[in-house]
Amino acid sequence: MGNRKYFFLFPFAILYRVITDIRNYLFDTGILPSKKFNLPLISVGNITVGGTGKTPHTEYLTDLLHSEFKVAVLSRGYKRKSSGFRIASEASTVADIGDEPLQVSHKFRDIIVAVDTDRINGIRTIIKEFPETEVIILDDAFQHRSISPGLSILLSKYDRLITRDYLMPYGRLRESRKNMKRADLILISKTPENIPGKILEGIKEEIKPAYSQKLFFTSFKYGNPVPLFEKNVPGKINLSEKISEKYGIVLVTGIADPRSFKQFLGKYFKEIIHLEFPDHHCFSENDIRKAATAWNNLESPEKAIITTEKDSVRLKELNSIPDVLKEAFFYVPVSVDFLENGKQEFNNVIFEYVRKNNRDR
Repeated sequence: MGNRKYFFLFPFAILYRVITDIRNYLFDTGILPSKKFNLPLISVGNITVGGTGKTPHTEYLTDLLHSEFKVAVLSRGYKRKSSGFRIASEASTVADIGDEPLQVSHKFRDIIVAVDTDRINGIRTIIKEFPETEVIILDDAFQHRSISPGLSILLSKYDRLITRDYLMPYGRLRESRKNMKRADLILISKTPENIPGKILEGIKEEIKPAYSQKLFFTSFKYGNPVPLFEKNVPGKINLSEKISEKYGIVLVTGIADPRSFKQFLGKYFKEIIHLEFPDHHCFSENDIRKAATAWNNLESPEKAIITTEKDSVRLKELNSIPDVLKEAFFYVPVSVDFLENGKQEFNNVIFEYVRKNNRDR
């Protein structure tokens, strides 16, 4: 699954593997130290660049644990404009902490959401300032070998399995697939619902998890569109109703892989104009003008602009969106579901780890 038409990149992928293998060897042998903490640490990460669904899975863990434990989520705050350690507050913006941490903090007001590019410093600061913390979820931390988490969760996307990909820049792997061995739990994310069990069994044979590893399949569940600017929107679009003949939509995405999201919306809307932007895109006035032009070009009697939950936190901060577009803007919430009745087993593994390690503290 590499860039076969760019085969000249393959030698650079070999060089990249040598560099990453040396780095991992230094950590594996203890030449470079990995810091351990006397606190349950759950790492959620991937080997593939972008699009595996780390944030929805981080939110799933947060929702699972926060009613019983004092939870903190630590991220690096990708593409934020601030530096150092930051704690999310009601006044936080994307520039302060990044779009994904801001999304998590909006959903879970009763937990600590922090960002720090120095993960060790971030953990130490959380423990110092919030000593009641009982578990820290590390978002996108699989490559951060300077920390040794107690439980490591590795995500691999169903339609781009780690076993079928290549190292950067020929493919999208950030390190060799052999490093799946560091994971305690492997989750095949964005798996289609109602997929035949025979296909899942084939993937299990391909991944070949170690005896100590557990493999789960997860899928995305999309909710009904939610008004982005609630005060300006009189009602909601209910996807359970037959509305495809009535509505046309402009789809605005700034995520790594919008294909499954667009495919989902295609079940309900015949007319879709897709404005696709890079992951973590910083939306501008010019982007809003593009959305307005696309919205005006829709031929359906009813019109809407739909975006992702992650993009909504960026778009909501823009002051240049006209009222007529504000009334048309919706975002679609996303959550994680488990296939093969794996939810209870996964939950039990998480709770057992956190409870045991809190007793041992």
